[in-house]
Amino acid sequence: MKPNLVRRVLLLGWWRTGGAIALISAALLAGCGTLLQGPPADPRTPIVFVHGNGDSAATWTTMLWRFESNGWPRSHLHAVDFPLPLARDEDDKPQVGRSGTDDQLRYLSDEVKAVLRRTGARQVALVGNSRGGYVIRNYIRNGDGGRTVSHVVLGGVPNHGVWATDFRLNSEFNGAGPFLSALNAPQGPDGNEVTPGPRWLTLRSQGNDKFAQPDGRWIGQPNLKTNITEAGPALKGAQNLVLGKLDHREVSYHTDAFVQTWSFVTGQPLRQGGIIAQASVVLDGRITGYEGTFVTNQPLPGSMLEIYKVNPGTGERLGAAVHSKTVTADGRWGPFTTDSSSAHEFVVSASGFATTHIYRSPFARSSDLVNLRPRRLADADRNLAAIVTLERPRGYFDAARYQMQLDGKPLAGIGEGVAGIASARVVVAATPLRAVVGLFERERIVVRNWPVSENRVVIAELHY
Repeated sequence: MKPNLVRRVLLLGWWRTGGAIALISAALLAGCGTLLQGPPADPRTPIVFVHGNGDSAATWTTMLWRFESNGWPRSHLHAVDFPLPLARDEDDKPQVGRSGTDDQLRYLSDEVKAVLRRTGARQVALVGNSRGGYVIRNYIRNGDGGRTVSHVVLGGVPNHGVWATDFRLNSEFNGAGPFLSALNAPQGPDGNEVTPGPRWLTLRSQGNDKFAQPDGRWIGQPNLKTNITEAGPALKGAQNLVLGKLDHREVSYHTDAFVQTWSFVTGQPLRQGGIIAQASVVLDGRITGYEGTFVTNQPLPGSMLEIYKVNPGTGERLGAAVHSKTVTADGRWGPFTTDSSSAHEFVVSASGFATTHIYRSPFARSSDLVNLRPRRLADADRNLAAIVTLERPRGYFDAARYQMQLDGKPLAGIGEGVAGIASARVVVAATPLRAVVGLFERERIVVRNWPVSENRVVIAELHY
């Protein structure tokens, strides 16, 4: 398909994935409930996106693409990357490789100040997923946010806790603990749970959020009665909206979430929920690592990246590497210029890690959030032939709602019930080297079965 035709198709609300085209239908846009309108942000208001526990700024990639496709300037879209994204077991006890609520508050405060200085704006809008909503609320109540924030959108935030019992009372996720009890204490003349000043919107699932469940099975405590319901993310004083059966991540990253976020923050008519492709795209990001066994968003200096264009039908490389770099202290591996119709293999090499082959379907637009992390082989996997993992960073796999396959088979370990698993793998023979296909709805990623015996792992990472 010619690039100009791709642009026209996407302008009508389509997105292009690996040679297949999927329609974002009018029913999808209409089926997400009443569009919440209100006083818009100033047209130059920057929007700051705040990721959840263990995640990175990269989770907001498609949300930023949708804002850009509707005319919001990229200079006024900023995604935070917390250095230590995982929460402590107990908020008041330091833990190597993890962060507390005070750490998060200081980091977000510094990021907002930097955005205001860079843009010259007076206020920002804050959009957060999951734990990211905690730091937003903390910043507004106990930092400068009451003055610097105009609008807040909280997607899947467990505002009343993942549990509310005596279990791990000092965890920030305990609704009965000191952190959330203080955040939820009545404020203002109406006794609201939200801090007066900004406008507030919460987005939540209708029973399909893994962290708004009556028992603790998703936190490894199946017999724990959590005292939490599906309405746990709602807040008194906010506009509270249910987005059907979207999961814990999708209520922030799905097209339906974008439609509501756009309408609430901008007050402007939505042109389309789709993503308008650019003919030429510039990609960049960081290679990050671990602190002990915990993932971090801290750079991994000395690691190396090679990028190959691949045949989208077979995963085979189309010649030599088109980009390579050994990263330095900032961890950045780019920039790299390509086109929006080419599929790529990103190969990350770092001392102490497996050579990690990450395959992506074509990037519709430029992004400086293509963050990469090498993996380690588990001891139990070293005698296997080849391992291919399909990952969905912006949502979970859901057998009830989606068509999904890996190497022609249903995804292992994904059954009926609440969606809560974002990766699935298959073990295949290492010879001959062949195509292994990952499918999620109409996004198709084809990888190669690189052998474990050469200390290699293979990831097919979905955009959508």
